Amino acid sequence: MSGWQTLFYKEVLRFWKVSFQTVAAPVLTAVLYMLIFGHVLEDHVKVYGQVSYTAFLVPGLVMMSVLQNAFANSSSSLVQSKIMGNLVFLLLTPLSHWSWFFAYVGSSVVRGLLVGTGVFIATAFFATPVFVAPWWIVVFAVLGAAMLGALGLIAGLWAEKFDQMAAFQNFIIMPMTFLSGVFYSIHSLPAFWQGVSHLNPFFYMIDGFRFGFFGVSDVSPWLSLGIVGSSLLVISGIAVQLLRTGYKIRG
Repeated sequence: MSGWQTLFYKEVLRFWKVSFQTVAAPVLTAVLYMLIFGHVLEDHVKVYGQVSYTAFLVPGLVMMSVLQNAFANSSSSLVQSKIMGNLVFLLLTPLSHWSWFFAYVGSSVVRGLLVGTGVFIATAFFATPVFVAPWWIVVFAVLGAAMLGALGLIAGLWAEKFDQMAAFQNFIIMPMTFLSGVFYSIHSLPAFWQGVSHLNPFFYMIDGFRFGFFGVSDVSPWLSLGIVGSSLLVISGIAVQLLRTGYKIRG
């Protein structure tokens, strides 16, 4: 294997060795969300005409799990390596910054898609799955996981201890995820909050992903694709530049 493939394999093996925590636990959390929100709101929330609320909830929970776990994978790996002091062994290798980027983001995509698949299988028992435009599902899942993997890379480079990492996740990632339309259509919000939602790139990832299931969405999937693709390029560019300069990893 080449350098980046070896690092990629190491990162995949890292989260797979504790898959009960990194894969099974997020699936269980999503099922609990489905049980609680689906049971309580099924008869009170109407979305997309004939689409039941439980069916509407499934893609949102899947994509939320993909995004959160893709971010957690790259960010936690870097922070753990810093704290345990084994990051120096990677710095001694001739791996380029591009190798680091592809290995960390690639493994984050794998974990995000693996958890998302598990969530989909577990929640599909609550509502019969429909695939109107499956390619949109694949495109937004991969782009979303890559974007959060790159964002996790940035956060992992910046953070020097676990509480900084937790602050980044609790005050940025979690609010942006929960306010992105996972549990509701933004058309049910007042005009002001609809406008705020349109500033959240996570909204476009989830809305475009949901379009692949139902063929309807709050905004055009092409608009969502453009915004998600642009956001991915910007975040990836920042992550690569930080790796190139050795931000907080080289003395």
